[in-house]
Amino acid sequence: MTSQFNSLLQVLDYFKDEAVCTTYLAAGRWGNTPSCPHCGNVGAYVTNRGYKCKAKECHKKFTVTTGTIFENTKISLRIWFAAIYLATAHKKGISSLQLCRDLNITQKTAWFLLHRIRLMLANNAPEMLEGNVEVDETFVGGKNKNRHANKKIEGSQGRSAADKTPVLGIAQQNVVEYKVRDHKVIKGRKVVERIVLKHSQVSCEVVANTEAATLHPIMLSQVKADSKVVTDAYASYKGLNKTYEHVAIKHTEGDYRTVGDNHTNTIEGFWSLLKRGIIGIYHNVSPKHLHRYCNEFTYRYNTRVVTDTVRFEDTFERINKRLTYKKLIA
Repeated sequence: MTSQFNSLLQVLDYFKDEAVCTTYLAAGRWGNTPSCPHCGNVGAYVTNRGYKCKAKECHKKFTVTTGTIFENTKISLRIWFAAIYLATAHKKGISSLQLCRDLNITQKTAWFLLHRIRLMLANNAPEMLEGNVEVDETFVGGKNKNRHANKKIEGSQGRSAADKTPVLGIAQQNVVEYKVRDHKVIKGRKVVERIVLKHSQVSCEVVANTEAATLHPIMLSQVKADSKVVTDAYASYKGLNKTYEHVAIKHTEGDYRTVGDNHTNTIEGFWSLLKRGIIGIYHNVSPKHLHRYCNEFTYRYNTRVVTDTVRFEDTFERINKRLTYKKLIA
């Protein structure tokens, strides 16, 4: 829909005013014919402030932002588009404090804006994972040993939800393509390097606990039967062999070994991105909003092989969601 965006400056140059932003949003949402967000009828009259549904049963007025994350916003679409670009292009995200400085808005506005973008990035209709699948759980929260003496929580180290929030992660291993690159002739010999490009898909979900009764239903709803499921030797994964080809790898402290072709390194790599992002960018994430941050990191990870422009344009297929400030802070 647009030219390539290689930087924020190019985004701002392209979306130079609200008219260009509105046209872009309308084209991406409806194409050539507006569709009523209230009743779904295709076709509308153009009014001085937007549109009016042609259906006699409806006849409601609407704009290009009605029913989207932009509805009733006081922020210009130009700033919105810049924020979406920054939030999706930065590998580990961007904090509300940094965004407020970059776009000259308040921190409160930037925080609300980023949470609406995270809602937009959520995958509400994920495809079932299959083939070789890795499953692991992690706990998000500070280490007890780093806390002040009067803030330490007894028995909270290791797999404990007493002071941390558990998150279940599922990763599908998938080889996309192979490439062969020919190098220059070196000392009369032609050097050929074979490059393997891998593209894995990840799904993660905040859970109440890591008991089998909690984890198994999630896996059954997201992973096809008869797939190979690789986990560690945690007791909650026992019984998966009834539905899957289950491989359990016994990990010791700091040991992430590969048994044959089986490993959990893919999902462990995703956890490192998630935790480095939280520690380095956000510093602290409340359990109340953790699921939205998981949406953000999952989306960027699953679209990491595409360009920033493609990722930016893809987000506009997800804008038909609404999050009010009242609901966010409830």
